[in-house]
Amino acid sequence: MIFIPGLGKGNPLSGSFFILFFGLPIVNNRINNKWVSTIEQEKRLLEGLAGNDREAIETIYRENYTMVQAFVLNNNGNPEEARDLFQEAMVVLFEKSVSGNFELHCQLKTYIYSVCRRLWLKRLKQMQRFRVVSEGLEETVPVDEDIENHEKLDADYVLMENALNKMGEPCKSLLDAYYLQKKSMQEIAGEFGYTNADNAKTQKYKCLMRLKKLFFAQYKNGI
Repeated sequence: MIFIPGLGKGNPLSGSFFILFFGLPIVNNRINNKWVSTIEQEKRLLEGLAGNDREAIETIYRENYTMVQAFVLNNNGNPEEARDLFQEAMVVLFEKSVSGNFELHCQLKTYIYSVCRRLWLKRLKQMQRFRVVSEGLEETVPVDEDIENHEKLDADYVLMENALNKMGEPCKSLLDAYYLQKKSMQEIAGEFGYTNADNAKTQKYKCLMRLKKLFFAQYKNGI
């Protein structure tokens, strides 16, 4: 789960189901505070973000949030909208950092600003607000493809959540117990009345396959 201080713990990609379902790794890296170059430091921050490391996330927040807030407030926005925008930009950055092929060719603050700028311009257009953009940074980089991929993943999450809700019991509770509550197969066997852990594991596999089938059925039908 991505946690950003002061912004709340909920976001479209925070669920362990989603991370596991799409094969995103969860590790626990720590940031070394020794003197390192800006490039190396930002590389470590991205590695920490990919590993859901609190120190890395707080550092990115501390070094960039004020910039984003100022941009939003100067462009027909309010503090709550600035928090939401920064949260979404962090999700985009998280998706890129766990992709395994993300190479940052600019400063991290430039990338974050570019994402926030593009997302905010789209939002202003959707809300039909008059926009005269006052820039916070002169430099930006192309991020349209990254935002498009983010919006696709967001839509996929909604489909997967719908599929999970359609599963019924005991599959929904079983998957919740294993992936979210982190219970062992032995614990699940006792709780759900299976004779042993192997039988519980077999049922968990069947439930997961059913979840995937429901998800892709919705995806194919555009529901």
